[in-house]
Amino acid sequence: MFQKGLKGIVAVQTAIASVEGDKGELRYRGTLIDEVINQKSFEQTAYFLWHGHHASNEELARLIEQLKSYRQLPDYLMAIAQVLPKEISLMDGMRTLVSAYLHAEFKELEIHQQAIALTAALPVMTALLYRQSTGQEFVAPRSDLGHTANYLWMIKGQVPTHAQTEALETYLNLTMEHGMNASTFAGRVTISTESDLSAAIVSAIGTMKGPLHGGAPSGVLELLDEIQSPERINPVIEQKLAQGEKIMGFGHRVYRTEDPRAILLRKKCQQLQQEDSWLDLAVKAETKITQLLNERKPGRALYTNVEFYAAAIMRSIQMSPELFTPTFSIARIVGWTAHAIEQQQDNVIFRPQSEYIGN
Repeated sequence: MFQKGLKGIVAVQTAIASVEGDKGELRYRGTLIDEVINQKSFEQTAYFLWHGHHASNEELARLIEQLKSYRQLPDYLMAIAQVLPKEISLMDGMRTLVSAYLHAEFKELEIHQQAIALTAALPVMTALLYRQSTGQEFVAPRSDLGHTANYLWMIKGQVPTHAQTEALETYLNLTMEHGMNASTFAGRVTISTESDLSAAIVSAIGTMKGPLHGGAPSGVLELLDEIQSPERINPVIEQKLAQGEKIMGFGHRVYRTEDPRAILLRKKCQQLQQEDSWLDLAVKAETKITQLLNERKPGRALYTNVEFYAAAIMRSIQMSPELFTPTFSIARIVGWTAHAIEQQQDNVIFRPQSEYIGN
């Protein structure tokens, strides 16, 4: 039976993640997301998604060293970045550099190692392109910082605070994987042709670029900017509701209850809100907005989605809106590569049928 966009059609069987929208549950490798990421670093969560079990101390130490070793981009890749048009978007630049990341040493790696290499290299590519686009000198990666802190270091040129690193790391861990979304499917289709992993990631990045999938939460950023302070929450929201405007950051196309990622981001922001004014504003704003929505729209059960607190975190670390989708991709590359590895293990090329409706 024909379904536009393949909605409701099972295309693959996977052991990587499951999304239960009616229950409001997201699981990595069969385990609820809050249990997976509890007090875990980016490196630990990535290892769990790739391998299906938590890393031992030795396995984690080896992964950390491998990720650090791939932070240095080849000279030819740095040169390519420098000659890209200034007006090129960050996502287009990332796609270009990933497509060129096929040097001899990389080609000799088996796919698990290639996944680690690309995961380590993508934040460096992003920081390089971003600072180049803003007329700033490239900030070289540091070997004494973890994956998340090093990304912020390269973007900002200064060591991030504990609150900034912890907030962003929670976001990255929560968005590494989310089932058979458009970019993941695109990557699996590419790898199913027995193409290479770089090509699969290029396909995924090209898909993530689309505003229907990886678009930045500009509406939420604008809302927080308009509110500015806790005492302005009620008047701003009441005016928007009176004018029939949509309150950005509330509601989700999949989850019919609270988005589990938003719940965990809220908890992290609550833990850190005393350390950052933007996180404090987001926590207070959600409480009051939810109350006002329940009063004005009873029975609608409108909850915050992951973009609400993601926007608060991006604002708290003073990250430019143009970096949101690239940062999303830096997290999701773990899921993309995990799916590519899984596809290779029992591969059948994707070849769906089409229904001719012409004359």
